[in-house]
Amino acid sequence: MPHRIVIIGTGLVGTSLAFALTIQGQASEIVLIDKDKDRAKGHAIDLNHGLPFAQPISIRAGDYSDCALADIIVIAAGVNQQPGETRLSLLQRNVDVFQEIITKTMQENFKGIFLIATNPVDILSYATYRLSGFPATRVIGSGTILDTARFRYLLGKNLDIDPRSIHAMIIGEHGDSEVPVFSTANVAGLPIKQFKDLLSEATLKTIVDDVRLAAYEIIKLKGATHFAIALGLSRIIESILKNQNSVLTVSTLLTDYAGISDVYLGIPAIVNRQGVVSIIDLPLDKEERQALINSANILKAQISSLHLDK
Repeated sequence: MPHRIVIIGTGLVGTSLAFALTIQGQASEIVLIDKDKDRAKGHAIDLNHGLPFAQPISIRAGDYSDCALADIIVIAAGVNQQPGETRLSLLQRNVDVFQEIITKTMQENFKGIFLIATNPVDILSYATYRLSGFPATRVIGSGTILDTARFRYLLGKNLDIDPRSIHAMIIGEHGDSEVPVFSTANVAGLPIKQFKDLLSEATLKTIVDDVRLAAYEIIKLKGATHFAIALGLSRIIESILKNQNSVLTVSTLLTDYAGISDVYLGIPAIVNRQGVVSIIDLPLDKEERQALINSANILKAQISSLHLDK
């Protein structure tokens, strides 16, 4: 069955995602949309020249009319995070960008799934949900998939274990108030905290700090993060297109989750062809639950300043 993925925004994240999708062969068609049409066309040509080394796929620059038949629209457009700038400080600048994108997209009668990559991703996912009028199941943010991957990588590095065998999550905001969930973290069913010889309290604190500050460090070193999040977005797309029912820490709308409602946060959720079909109710300990509530309150305070009427 043919699948069309539209990527709006051909900056580093959008093009890294297009490259990942190309080499993985997940879609039959990739359409690149950007205000700079020449840049989108140039990226499409460049990617097409690599097709003899990859899977058969159609890659082209397009416009908003291509959204009508898309299975997934990935929004990676927006202004970049500057060195030292928090994700939340990007808010108003990117909401204005999204207002224009959603209006143009909905004019084309798009009926697929929105996947949001632009920061602050939780708030922009909520804005997309409100502005589009779509059910929350069909508006998904990248959430804390990257934070969770960083967490698993660093735990695995300290344990000398393949990070794919580490079962641990970061939830809440994709940002400074994110919450590490140690109460359920495990390796082959063994709680992480049983590995005290390799993971002291000081080491765990360092790992959490490194996860939380990772984006700032990468931005300081090279200007942007894009490779790992592109792989994460590709993983979400795979679960959608292949109807995999994968559990991923995506950003989705919460309704009375730990007493939290009407906000998008990164939470483990089941993702398939319909989007987010179920949210996993984690048995959080008291400290984790309060930290999640705090994360939600920080984002809700920001959302309250926005005008999100259609």
